[in-house]
Amino acid sequence: MFGHKSENLRYEAGMIVLRFIVNVAILAFEIALVAAAAWLGLHHPLTFAALTAGLTLAFGLVLEHARLRHELPFYFGKGFSGHALFARLMAFIDAIVKALLAGLMALITFSGTDPERLFWVAIFFGVSIFAGSSLLRRLSISLNAQPSRWGYFRLAAPLGLLFSFALSFLPTKSFADIGMTIVFDLPAKPSISQASEVLFVLKQKFDAMIVLALSGFMSPEAAQLAGTLVSVNVLSGFVIAIYAVLIAEAVRWLEEASP
Repeated sequence: MFGHKSENLRYEAGMIVLRFIVNVAILAFEIALVAAAAWLGLHHPLTFAALTAGLTLAFGLVLEHARLRHELPFYFGKGFSGHALFARLMAFIDAIVKALLAGLMALITFSGTDPERLFWVAIFFGVSIFAGSSLLRRLSISLNAQPSRWGYFRLAAPLGLLFSFALSFLPTKSFADIGMTIVFDLPAKPSISQASEVLFVLKQKFDAMIVLALSGFMSPEAAQLAGTLVSVNVLSGFVIAIYAVLIAEAVRWLEEASP
């Protein structure tokens, strides 16, 4: 009797150790996927933009159609006989538009000529992805949420705000420095990297001007938050959400398949 209990205790202890090792391995795998996405964007922005557009299109064709199949009857009722065809057409259009937007934002996010600035962009991008995938994993475990559906439709805005807030701490160039760069350093036909670098510093300066203007009406902290809300960098949240969805789905699959 005591020997049987001892064997059960050893078995339970062994399972606890095994689950701990498996969870650590899954966490390491998740971090590796996040780092791989940030590394690809940092070192191969064109490939990253194409991959982002392709992933967004693949997710969109499935998820937009699933959404519209349930949404159209809410708007048009059962008397509308073209639900199925209209849902497919609208899903295709929505998926194409979002794929193009995601690809463009991915390219703008990681294209540039300032290695230090791009390094920090990659760091903030990776941290935002990890925050998104962790949230989706928690929602899946606690509330049985579907990571792909919730992440695709609901996660872009908060992740975009997080990413935009992090970028707001990067140093801002003066108008004189920006003007000198445009006049003397920017060629007549700039490359994608050169044009993206100028675009980034201009929008960063614009964000800083908004924060400065709002500081006259509210506290500096509130002005910083308000500037984050209206920044163009928020649009990068959709790119981040796509990779958070992909990684969360992979992690949940591994967790459900593990002992």
